[in-house]
Amino acid sequence: MYSLDKTDTKLLQALSADPRSTFVALADTLGLSRNTVQARMKRLEDSGAFLGFDRRINPAALGYPLTAFIEVHVQQKRLAQIVLDLALIPEIVQAHGMSGQTDLLVRVVCTDAADLFRIDGTILACDGVERTETSLAMGEVIPYRLTPLLDRRG
Repeated sequence: MYSLDKTDTKLLQALSADPRSTFVALADTLGLSRNTVQARMKRLEDSGAFLGFDRRINPAALGYPLTAFIEVHVQQKRLAQIVLDLALIPEIVQAHGMSGQTDLLVRVVCTDAADLFRIDGTILACDGVERTETSLAMGEVIPYRLTPLLDRRG
């Protein structure tokens, strides 16, 4: 990813404030030409600065009101295949490789406790998964955000 300058940062701040802004609206807001905004947006997109749109969809709207975090302990030599197997489970919305005692931290969405139990069982059935530890999220207290980091840059 290329290094952001002040104009890129201001563009991202404006998008964060109003994600539905058009190139023309962004140009007006920032005092730039539409071509400049369009070129910078293309460069930001090509550099991987933007995440997928599905991050903005609330899983509850899809019928998955509960979120849980599952710590997965695995046989290290099978890690690559385990990750491929986990990617086939639709309720897994995110997973991170971890340092420390936990190998993977998996974020899942589920319909209820029985559904969470089923998902956990599916994870445990993956060859090379040794055990899991599950925590049900009681509520999101700080939503995913980057605006404070953009504000610090600007």
